[in-house]
Amino acid sequence: MIKTKVFDLSGNAIDDIELPPVFLESYRPDLIKRAVHSAQAARRQPYGPTLYAGMQTSARGWGSGRGASHVPRIVNSSKAARIPSAVGGRRAHPPKPEKDYTEKINKKERRLAIRSAIAATANEDLVIMRGHIFGGDCFPVVAEDAFENLNKTKDVVAFLKAVGVYDDILRAKHGRKIRAGRGKTRGRKYKHKKSILVVTGSECAAMLAARNLPGVDVSTVYNLNAELLAPGTHAGRLTVWTKSAIEALNRGGFE
Repeated sequence: MIKTKVFDLSGNAIDDIELPPVFLESYRPDLIKRAVHSAQAARRQPYGPTLYAGMQTSARGWGSGRGASHVPRIVNSSKAARIPSAVGGRRAHPPKPEKDYTEKINKKERRLAIRSAIAATANEDLVIMRGHIFGGDCFPVVAEDAFENLNKTKDVVAFLKAVGVYDDILRAKHGRKIRAGRGKTRGRKYKHKKSILVVTGSECAAMLAARNLPGVDVSTVYNLNAELLAPGTHAGRLTVWTKSAIEALNRGGFE
């Protein structure tokens, strides 16, 4: 069994705790990647034009004898329409709104992917490979249950500084970049880095206090999924657990 320390709100180790067997799960990056892609595909919203888009026009060909091509042209104008090969015409192969974007994954594979991603949060090498910044000599970070009662963001920040993981939030804060593509004009101008994941044993005030920090995600242990644990399909996210969340792993169907 793997043992780790439990920290109080001042960052002092006050107890030892044995990590559940789920933290001994083997690392399966192939299944984690499939589970994350499946979750992202299920969220994707199909889009596309109406069936007769670009066809509802008065355009008709001029016929022969006018020294012009026989493309359909709008009445009382010389502008072409309707055909895909003309400037201003309809699209040849538009996106189909009836397309199914979902990606299937078996239930047992998805559950194994979640268990593997949970175990990866305790693998220091994987956390470093993801680019997280943290200090301290105890890993993973487990907070006492009093952490769940914090209702102010400044109190959460004080705890994260005390256990040596706040630098990762600063990394996410200063890592905001302007998107390279067309999405700059479509409501997604900036790309944000992911930082700490906070996992609690139940719905609590700390979830509201922590969620506004740059790059931070919060979740109860029962709502964990592969995408939260492995953003971008890369496992080893820097995670702060509460003691009750660790204890719930033994009885939450993760083993």
